[in-house]
Amino acid sequence: MASPATDPDEPLTPAGRLFLRSEMNQIIHCIIGVKNPFDIEAVKSQIRDSFLLKHPRFCSLMVVDRYGRERWRRTDVDLDRHLIVIDSPVNSSDSSAGNGDEAAVNDYLAEMSTGSILSPEKPLWEIHLLVAHKCAVFRIHHALGDGISLMSMLVAGCRKVGKPEEAASMGMVVSKKKKRKDNWWEYYWDGIVRLIGVIWFSFVFVVEFVMKLMWVSDRKTVISGGDGVELWPRKLATARFRLDDMKIVKKAIDDATINDVLFGVISSGLSRYLDHRTPNAVQEGIQLTGLAMVNLRKQSGPQALTMHMLSYAGRADMQILVAKDIIPDPEFLAKCFEDSLLEMKEAASAIIKSI
Repeated sequence: MASPATDPDEPLTPAGRLFLRSEMNQIIHCIIGVKNPFDIEAVKSQIRDSFLLKHPRFCSLMVVDRYGRERWRRTDVDLDRHLIVIDSPVNSSDSSAGNGDEAAVNDYLAEMSTGSILSPEKPLWEIHLLVAHKCAVFRIHHALGDGISLMSMLVAGCRKVGKPEEAASMGMVVSKKKKRKDNWWEYYWDGIVRLIGVIWFSFVFVVEFVMKLMWVSDRKTVISGGDGVELWPRKLATARFRLDDMKIVKKAIDDATINDVLFGVISSGLSRYLDHRTPNAVQEGIQLTGLAMVNLRKQSGPQALTMHMLSYAGRADMQILVAKDIIPDPEFLAKCFEDSLLEMKEAASAIIKSI
C-alpha cells in the first residue's frame, strides 16, 4: 500500500459531489445494539485491524484543488478523533416505561440530524459509543458509499456465532429467469407492446410533471413545512411491520409489488394522521408530494417529514424523522402506519379466502 504522501488525489464521483453539496449533506446513520458492555480498548483494536481503515475512502480527506474540483486525498487516520465515547446516559424527551434506551437513541440521532455535521478536517465518518445504552452509532457520509456497499463492509468485519474463524456473509437473492416463449412472433410482439407502453406512460408522466411544476402546488396542511424547516428541531420514531403481512397484501393484488404496498401504507397512514389532527377538515383530494434525494430542481417548500425503510429477518422498520414543531407526535404517526398495514392485511386475507 502506498503511503498517504505518495498516493495521487482521486476525483469524486458525480454522486459523491451531489451528496457533499450544502443543500444535501447526506449522512448515513447506522445503529447497532450489543448485549454486553463495551470494552473500549477492544473496540479500538478491532477497528484498527478491520477493513474500515484499509478502505481508501475512510482514509481520505475531501479537498478542493486549484480548479475548484473536489478530490479525495489520502491521509493518516487518528482513531481517537473518529471514535467518540459517551459514558453518561443520553437524556430523552420520552420517559415512558419499556423504551428508555430506544427513545434516548432516537432523540440523540434526531439532535445530530440538524445540529451536528462531519468535520471536513478529517475523513467523513465517526463511531459514537453510547456506553450506558450499549449502543454504537455509525455516522458515515453518503459520499463514501451507498447503503449496500457500507453494509457489505460492516458484515465483512463480523464473524459467525458458531464459527468465529469464518467471516459472515449477506444472503444472496437468486432472481428467477422468465421462461422464453416458444413462438418467436409472440415473444417479439410482447416486447413491442411493452416498449410502446413505456414510451406512452413516460410521455404522460413528463407532461403531468411539467404541468404540475408550472401550475399546481400541494394544498397546505398541518404537516406542510415552511422556509428553513430543514433546520428546525427534529424528532425520530419507528414504525414496525412484518414482511409476511406485506406479502399477504401483495398477493391479493394482481401485479403488485412490495413498493406498491408500502406506498399504500404511507398514503393510508397519512390520511389517518390528518384525520386525527384536523378531524373536521375535508381530506378528499389532498395531494402530498414526495421528494427523491437525487432531485436536483429547486424546491419551493422544504420537507417536514422524512422516512427511511430497512428490512431484515422477516420484519421491516420505517424510521420517521419529523420537524417536531409541525409533527409533535411522530409515535402516533408511526402507529397510523402500522394500523394501516394491519387493516390492509385483513382486507387482503378476506379477498384471498374468497377466491
